[in-house]
Amino acid sequence: MVVVLLDSLNRHLVEAYGAHEFATPNLTRFAKRAQRFTNHHTGSLPCMPARHDILVGSLDFLWRPWGSVELWEDAITFSLRSAGVTTQLITDHPHLFESGGENYHTDFSAWSYVRGHEDDPWKTRLDPSWFGTPAVPAQSASIHRGYDSSRTYFKEADDFPGPQTMNEAAQWLRDNATDHERFFLFVDEFDPHEPFDTPEPWASMYDPEWEGPKVIWPPYTPAGGPHVPDERTGRQIRANYGAKLTMIDHYFGRVLDALDEKNLWENTAVVVMTDHGHFLGERGGIWGKPAVPIYDEMGHIPLMVAWPGRPAQDVHDLTTAVDVHATLCEIFGVRAVHRTHGYSLVDSLTGRGPSKRQHLLTGVWGREVTVVDKERKYVAAPLEGNRPLEMFSNRWSTMPVHAFPSLRLPRPDRRATLDYMPGSDVPVIRQAFGVDDPVPFWARTGEMQSWLFDRENDPDEIHDDDDPRRVAAARELLRVALDELEAPRAQWERLGLS
Repeated sequence: MVVVLLDSLNRHLVEAYGAHEFATPNLTRFAKRAQRFTNHHTGSLPCMPARHDILVGSLDFLWRPWGSVELWEDAITFSLRSAGVTTQLITDHPHLFESGGENYHTDFSAWSYVRGHEDDPWKTRLDPSWFGTPAVPAQSASIHRGYDSSRTYFKEADDFPGPQTMNEAAQWLRDNATDHERFFLFVDEFDPHEPFDTPEPWASMYDPEWEGPKVIWPPYTPAGGPHVPDERTGRQIRANYGAKLTMIDHYFGRVLDALDEKNLWENTAVVVMTDHGHFLGERGGIWGKPAVPIYDEMGHIPLMVAWPGRPAQDVHDLTTAVDVHATLCEIFGVRAVHRTHGYSLVDSLTGRGPSKRQHLLTGVWGREVTVVDKERKYVAAPLEGNRPLEMFSNRWSTMPVHAFPSLRLPRPDRRATLDYMPGSDVPVIRQAFGVDDPVPFWARTGEMQSWLFDRENDPDEIHDDDDPRRVAAARELLRVALDELEAPRAQWERLGLS
């Protein structure tokens, strides 16, 4: 089994899903032998919550903002190791090795971490030789990013973290795959996530007229926000995302080459997926992953699976990230000891029948809770003041931002109590937050409002359906979904459902 996770892979910019703006020939090459899921969506957002969904199988965002593997649960690799499956992690994703990303790598049989991506604290000084690929000047003198130093050590294309990760994955398949009766290779590739930095020939591929330093760091801002770039700079940023996308697609081709050379397609399932999308100026100027509803650009994501003996085709079942975990469990014949939320896709993949999933939840902790079925998407905003709000965790960590070392998670206080997660007898700290309290990073948001989109008649999500009967039906669907998960009562209260 091989899972390749590309971070921030925009479905609407991948040629295999009908796009034409940027070249992704190797994703298309893969799609020609894969089952292409057309109705796959995010669960918990952003990066680490999404990985919790995939590797642990439990939705994260209703309980906490940024998830490690907690005391009451295990990553699937624990069960796989107990079942004698060889597991290998190959990654350049820095959040897996920071506070807030603990314990995902520990139960792999082996793991390899390629250093230097984004804010990875890898180097303390610039490469003294300054030979080869030049550094990209920092775009803000007030912020030093780890990448500012790491970048000077990348001499040629194969030195960049993404190419290194894909090359190593291809070599692992050549050297190891046929020696293990059962294996799970998880390639967690951070590209095309920012910085949108590439060497030539990709660097100038989509914006050859640009003069001056490449703009490789996108802003995070809603439309009309204070940091929306001008039109010309926006085109440069989008072009650099495209360059990163095309570059990592090229190196993904080397993984496909290894699968071809070892003739692994006959007995190996291969999954290509992502955690979420990334706004690049859509909807009047939304950039990055800001505090906006989970529109399709962010939440409707690609999933393709090559299944031995099955032809390429489209699968229209409604699916989400935790379903990948459930699928892995069924493939390897293992079972999680903690409560999980996924539906296996094996029946869909083998042609036995459709997925049992009828609806899904997606969102960011502290923001709206969104319910999706085949006909509609309902974005439920919390009541005025965004309270009550609670966090459940024993690891008590949040996304670190190295440029802002003082940005930390508020510690538990005397309001904290012990509670239990659904299906668990392990005590967990439950911390309440008041209206004026500092809150974890991703919940520091502005205005929120509820929306109802008709997915069949308004696929671009332009019009808010305010028909009282349809809104009431959508809110009832949200109640059903929250009840199925035994979501915290505070979520019901803050959404006005109790």
